[in-house]
Amino acid sequence: MERPAKRKRVDEPKDRITPRSLSRPITPPRALQSRGPRVLPSPWQLTWIRDLPEELNRDAVSLKDLLGDPLISECWEFNFLHDIDFLMSAFDADTKHLVKVHVVHGFWKREDTNRLILAQEASKFSNVQLHVAPMPEMFGTHHSKMMILFRHDDTAQVIIHTANMIAKDWTNMTNGVWKSPPLPKLGGPPNASRGSRSAPLGTGEKFKWDLLSYLTSYDRRIPTCKPLVEALVEYDFSQIRAALVASVPGTHNVHDQSETAWGWAALKKCLRLIPCAEGDSNIVIQVSSIATLGGKDDWLQRTLFDPLSGAKGQQISKRPKFSVIYPTADEIRRSLDGYASGGSIHTKIQSQQQVKQLQYLRPILHHWANDCERGRSLPPELKLSDGGRNRAAPHIKTYIRYNSRGSLDWAILTSANLSKQAWGEAAKSGGEMRIASWEIGVLTWPELYGESSVMVSSFKTDTPTIGDDEHREKGPVVGLRVPYSLPLQRYGSEEEPNREMDGAERLVCWRGDVQRRTGHNICMGHGAWRGNGSCFQDLSPDGRIEIEVACARAQRCTTESTYYQAYLDEASNGDDYTRMQCLVGSQFGEASRPREVGGFTRQSEMRRGNTPVLDVGMAHAPGGASIGGLHGW
Repeated sequence: MERPAKRKRVDEPKDRITPRSLSRPITPPRALQSRGPRVLPSPWQLTWIRDLPEELNRDAVSLKDLLGDPLISECWEFNFLHDIDFLMSAFDADTKHLVKVHVVHGFWKREDTNRLILAQEASKFSNVQLHVAPMPEMFGTHHSKMMILFRHDDTAQVIIHTANMIAKDWTNMTNGVWKSPPLPKLGGPPNASRGSRSAPLGTGEKFKWDLLSYLTSYDRRIPTCKPLVEALVEYDFSQIRAALVASVPGTHNVHDQSETAWGWAALKKCLRLIPCAEGDSNIVIQVSSIATLGGKDDWLQRTLFDPLSGAKGQQISKRPKFSVIYPTADEIRRSLDGYASGGSIHTKIQSQQQVKQLQYLRPILHHWANDCERGRSLPPELKLSDGGRNRAAPHIKTYIRYNSRGSLDWAILTSANLSKQAWGEAAKSGGEMRIASWEIGVLTWPELYGESSVMVSSFKTDTPTIGDDEHREKGPVVGLRVPYSLPLQRYGSEEEPNREMDGAERLVCWRGDVQRRTGHNICMGHGAWRGNGSCFQDLSPDGRIEIEVACARAQRCTTESTYYQAYLDEASNGDDYTRMQCLVGSQFGEASRPREVGGFTRQSEMRRGNTPVLDVGMAHAPGGASIGGLHGW
């Protein structure tokens, strides 16, 4: 039986035409692909903060994110402070005993407590090897913070960051991380290359040349980084878009063009090759330490600010405005870790020279967080941009040039603070300049991503949000993760930067804060705890009371400077039965853990009969002065 034909649609054409939607390209025409410019994420990231909500940790990285890859076969770790146990805990649990770990430090004295502790910690791991960096300058430190990784898939990676290799820096303090893309092997020794000294600034070849020059500087006396250099020459750096800006201790000639420039000379050489927008500009220097720069501002203005003011192919008619971001003691007190953060953030205001230095710095000093009650008021019409790190004390160091167009000309992430030790002394008549410390950082700018690229500030995320009409005529828009909030807030007339403790200063109790937060009246004597001694009233037997003791001049109660954080574990009314443990911030640099660091001793305990008596040790300050450790009450 023949199957009946389908009914024909009245409106169906005789010759069916293929629908246009099936014949046109899936990709829309180029003009319709995007309504705005291509947006690229920030070249650097912020570190993850434990005690901040997840929305403020967007795009942030932890140490485990950097080191947790089971394919890592070798790691070279450069830093100032190290905790080997903490470092090893970041590697993959199943492969960490197989990773060849090299730790490069600057504790050159054999009897240095830090060196002895490092050796003791490293002895627990058969795959950890320690290397001592040459330290030719008496007051220098090995302050560089970098990791170089090799993987089993024949790739390498360079990571330059700002955190010490200790838990405190990777927990609740703001730090920054720049990561290179995976660097593939070149394909054998015949293709090995040290890069090119004459390659354009910002290219991988130039970056490789400067990095290997920096690493070769460790081999002045004994081979230290030679195996690392020999390995890196076999890798392709061509995907890197950044310039290396580093410091190597010793005497250098700023006129010698045959070698990589270091310190402020490197800044000068690099920045004069980078185009900057015409008009007003503001260079913001954000650091965690300000060293003694001199009673006059000669070094600051001529040796540092002049190189930072440079630009490509133009005579800047108007010098950039300069701002320095550095937290006050009140900002440290209100941070997530309280005074514990202050051990890594310090300056000095002790000598007449340092007092004069504060006078010329004061007009350019700004808060880390722009929500300080005692700071200068912000104009209400200004839009506030929250960096999401107001309460995470800054250990990061950034140098950024902002222009009047609302974009950035360049940005530097570095280990270098505001100091002569880091950037170098002024050059002598023959061109010789001295640098005391090892430092390393990266310089980035918009033209690395295209001739018409724009770099803009990005807050709380690595990728900026821009409107459809914003930068429409430009090329890619590159975000830069800014850690602080804008606009900047100047110091109030009575505010001072968080400062380092003077050995002759006296410890006093921050009575108001303790009373307010604990409900207990706690008072202590001054000096070596003579006179009225110290008294603890109304202590609850089961209370764990945090006492924060700050350093101040004379009888003045303040939160300035280095802290003592004490915990009373057990207390009973009327009895002198108290056990106290003291976490001490070092007055000689960045504090690590509660142990012997920077002249401070750990908890000690005295007994009266069978009863423990409060005694948390004695701190010996420079010149033999002693700071009482809460003795005898």
